[in-house]
Amino acid sequence: MKPVVELLKKRSASMYEVPPSIMVFEALQQLAQYEVGAILVMDQGKLIGVVSERDYTRKVALQGRNSKEITVADIMTREVITVAPQTITGACMALMSQKKIRHLPVVDGERVLGMISIRDIMDDIIADQELTISQLTSYISS
Repeated sequence: MKPVVELLKKRSASMYEVPPSIMVFEALQQLAQYEVGAILVMDQGKLIGVVSERDYTRKVALQGRNSKEITVADIMTREVITVAPQTITGACMALMSQKKIRHLPVVDGERVLGMISIRDIMDDIIADQELTISQLTSYISS
């Protein structure tokens, strides 16, 4: 297992964010455009929330509300669970499982470095396992 900062280095440097004042519909368009399930909500460079497909489903769609009339601030998750850059992937997976979340912002002090998803962690675990299997197979064959 490796620190999550290593996962961030493997991806594009893009960090997707929206201000709290935009309409939920616009945030949904960005989620679709970037092909992500959650996006950071930033205000004057500070992380103030995360808005996800789950937030939309539970706080807009299922309540019969109109996403063009509600701001991100109205539905975002405000109590954001974050991890430090040196947090290992296994600890992130345990935290995500325990808290039933799929995305974790990676924060160094007050500076947001990016966000990892459960998919990022699973891809990393699979790659590590494939490497281990390959090494063991090579060792056994020699």
